[in-house]
Amino acid sequence: MMKKTITAATIALTLAGGGLAFAQQATPREGAAPRLSTEDVAAFTDARIAGLKAGLKLNADQEKHWPAVETAIRELAKERADRAAAGREARASANAQHSAPDALDRLRRGADAMSTRAASLKKLADAAEPLYKSLDDGQKRRFAVLLRMGGRSGGGHGHWQRRADNGR
Repeated sequence: MMKKTITAATIALTLAGGGLAFAQQATPREGAAPRLSTEDVAAFTDARIAGLKAGLKLNADQEKHWPAVETAIRELAKERADRAAAGREARASANAQHSAPDALDRLRRGADAMSTRAASLKKLADAAEPLYKSLDDGQKRRFAVLLRMGGRSGGGHGHWQRRADNGR
């Protein structure tokens, strides 16, 4: 009985000590999304596009519709990166001037971003329609899942379709 108690206490102390050591190594920005470089964003966009295409397993007839879809996805990703850069610049400018953000300006910028995003998503839908119509049921299911997964930083940050899905 004594051995079990000593073993349990040793395990508890080891786990507690490991947790403390891990907590001391935590960075102040833990939990915040990492800032990706332009090269990182381009690489992730390439990977998402390649993953979507590979997951669809297109036949020769379907393949001819792919370039329009890829172009629309790339344009959407570029527009998103441009909006993010403009937002960072606006925040940096406001911080440099030590001024509080103007609520009405934020509303207007948000409305403009939504309009731009809506137009981009419509372009993607229009470009994808001929391909989508040629897909079988399994490909359509994979298309929907893979398109949602292709988002900001992968798991949980989707930017191609998620906000459109939320509007349903």
